[in-house]
Amino acid sequence: MRQALQQEFDDRMTNWYRLNGIRSHLSWDQQTIMPEKAALGRGQTLSWLAGQAHNHITDDKLGEVVSLLEAEIRDLDDDDACNVRRMRREIDLATKLPVELVEEMASVVSQARQVWQDARAASDFAMFAPSLQKIIDLTKAKMQYLGGDSANYDVLLDEYEIGMTMADYDPLFAGLRERLVPLLDKIMRSQRKKPELSLPEGMQFAIADQDSFCRFVSARMGFDFTAGRLDTTTHPFCSGLAVGDTRITTRYDESDPFSCLYAVMHETGHGLYEQGLPDQHALCPRGQAISLGIHESQSRLWENQIGRTTAFWQVVLDTFKEKFPELPPDLGAEEMNRIANAVKPSFIRVEADEITYNLHIMMRYEIEKKIFEEDLPVAEIPEVWNTMFAQWFGIEVPDDSLGCLQDVHWSYGAFGYFPTYTLGNLYAAQLSAKMVDDLGDLDEIIRSGDWSPILAWLREKIHSHGMLYDPSELIERATGQPPSPEPFLDYVEKKYSRIYGL
Repeated sequence: MRQALQQEFDDRMTNWYRLNGIRSHLSWDQQTIMPEKAALGRGQTLSWLAGQAHNHITDDKLGEVVSLLEAEIRDLDDDDACNVRRMRREIDLATKLPVELVEEMASVVSQARQVWQDARAASDFAMFAPSLQKIIDLTKAKMQYLGGDSANYDVLLDEYEIGMTMADYDPLFAGLRERLVPLLDKIMRSQRKKPELSLPEGMQFAIADQDSFCRFVSARMGFDFTAGRLDTTTHPFCSGLAVGDTRITTRYDESDPFSCLYAVMHETGHGLYEQGLPDQHALCPRGQAISLGIHESQSRLWENQIGRTTAFWQVVLDTFKEKFPELPPDLGAEEMNRIANAVKPSFIRVEADEITYNLHIMMRYEIEKKIFEEDLPVAEIPEVWNTMFAQWFGIEVPDDSLGCLQDVHWSYGAFGYFPTYTLGNLYAAQLSAKMVDDLGDLDEIIRSGDWSPILAWLREKIHSHGMLYDPSELIERATGQPPSPEPFLDYVEKKYSRIYGL
């Protein structure tokens, strides 16, 4: 009896994941190579697929099967029990939403992505405002279905990091600001005494050579290009579409090779997580990443704790200079690392240094709270953004593309997503500190050029577990301590005190 029940559950679960895989594939195509005029048709297809996936997971028979398995969950092995628990959460959330809302949201955001892209290119928020208004209205409707009359921003936060609420984020962010802002002030004073290093002014870095170098670094990190690919897009992202098919993306700036390099290292970190998930559980929760915060820990660890070190540049600098022979011959690894770790308030979040990055996240968090807790009108978002940015960063936003249009997230309704980036920073620092305990000096491993011990450690501690544990439990199991901001604060304070001689 249980065997037949388990088989039906497995069949229904894997078919739901197959539907979502098709949706992800079409979304990747839309953001990379799809013709601009295909937006309407793609939106209709994605809307239909969203409805099919919704109907599949809300089917009464699936709910009945899950309920029967829940009654016997103590007799299930850990993997099957994990699948039942995680699918129950998905079913409970989905059954609260009408299929019409799900289909409409899928259609609206599909078309909104192209509108956002055009608006960003034109630096014209007014072009995107009508689409954003629709997305916010639909999101507020979703909140009511999920949370009832008392629904608030917590409903959206929980979607991306299980159990996290404003009551968690508010004191966390306040504590981080209390330590990061004084550190930023010290660094700024230090820079006034000693001019910041930079790459030669006016030098151009050919896109083909940037691409070749970034592929070299990504492969050195362990990314399997026979099971993945690198493409260009407006806003870099990673998609784990299926076993043996992980897509990463980047964008290029001929005047700034670091923009592409660290985007590729970031997305490769995501891609390594996707490629490291257990293949035998590919079409069920047990084989999925547990949260965006954990996902971000993988990308930020490789981007920052590995990529923004002198040891990293000691390994890759010769290849970098081969690609760009116009660079000064006396430019060494320490100088490159100093350039890569330059701290200064800047407009673009994804290119921000480790000190100001979390301030970017906190500002977006506060704006989203204004939207969903205080009903901030869409038309006022640019003004609120620019005012807050001037107050927080001390610089005036010159146009919308460098302001409220820079991130893709709102165009696909991902409200509540941004705080997970900060969680990723905190988790990454805690993981790398434990990695040092287990493997020894991290710089020595990086300097050796063989980074496989780092990846193997992450495979064992994080990737292999899929959704077996909640995020906080996974971090505690990996490091021996519950999640804490202290390792991150200790890391940045020591690192930048050393770099800037504070």
